[in-house]
Amino acid sequence: QLQLVESGGGLVQPGGSLRLSCRASGFDLTYYGVGWFRQAPGKEREGIACISSSSDSINYSDSVKGRFTISRENANNTVYLQMNSLEPEDTATYYCAADRTYYSATMWCTRPEMYNVWGQGTQVTVSS
Repeated sequence: QLQLVESGGGLVQPGGSLRLSCRASGFDLTYYGVGWFRQAPGKEREGIACISSSSDSINYSDSVKGRFTISRENANNTVYLQMNSLEPEDTATYYCAADRTYYSATMWCTRPEMYNVWGQGTQVTVSS
């Protein structure tokens, strides 16, 4: 069974940092492109970062560029999202997703329909 499990969410003050992890089980994440998405209550799911299987293509949405960093450790079957300078507007449930087909352009790799394996999400709340 293909499964992704996110972890690392929590409550953080504005300006703080968190690192999210996305670990795959049941398949080798090495051959998959991965995207991070978030969804706030009442809003559409937003693609914010994506990385190719070999890490040679990395893209960010304008909303997180310069603050968030996506990376992967294929040996650990894990993709990370380092989030710095967090703002209240970053409050959302964060999801990772994977697919063997990866489109390197930001406009494609940040689309939810480009991925067929999803995690259950982890909550991030930025509040003082």
